[in-house]
Amino acid sequence: MSQRALPGSQPLSRPRNLVGPAARLMQARYSRFVGLMKMALPAIAAALLGLVVVWPKVAPRDHAFQIAFANFNLKAVDTLSMTKPRYFGTDDKNLPFTVTADTATQVDAQTQAVALENPVADLTRKDGSGIVINSDVGFFRQKDGTLDLMGHVDLFQDSGYEMHTDSARIEVGAGNATGDDPTHGHGPTGTIEGEGFRLWERGKTIIFTGKSKAVLTMAKGKSK
Repeated sequence: MSQRALPGSQPLSRPRNLVGPAARLMQARYSRFVGLMKMALPAIAAALLGLVVVWPKVAPRDHAFQIAFANFNLKAVDTLSMTKPRYFGTDDKNLPFTVTADTATQVDAQTQAVALENPVADLTRKDGSGIVINSDVGFFRQKDGTLDLMGHVDLFQDSGYEMHTDSARIEVGAGNATGDDPTHGHGPTGTIEGEGFRLWERGKTIIFTGKSKAVLTMAKGKSK
């Protein structure tokens, strides 16, 4: 049975393969793309594998610090620090004293002991005079009112005398002080050296201990 074409219509035909310059250009581009992918995909895979190996060594480790802080128990902290601390009080005679420093760090909660940086003790007598003692570092036990000073201990009196030694223990409430390291002092009347010192009544009485040497300066009278 033969097929007839309907009036006004075109007979169906099989699709033909593209030929000509355009088809050849598309085929060439596709071939280059396939070739590039054959080379690029293995290279990308190798790069990703290398990154997986190297990344833990070069990546920032913020996550490690976050884990450490997350596991940090604040109740385990037994030291407290403060800047510019100021301790003050009065003795049994109502005489004031103050202890200041650049920083204070608690070292023993039971004895209320603190480590001080650049401590200064100011002890005042009833007449308003007194002494000021400072050093590089110190340990202040608030419970018994003792202050241990170390490193360039300097003591100054209002009357113009001063002493220098390497260590001293101050009873801030009682106003007494002792030291067993070599001590030297000087003032308006001369200089004095000793193997240690003892101080009472907020500097009213000072004794140099051990082998001591004093050089007195005599004031010259004015000529008439």
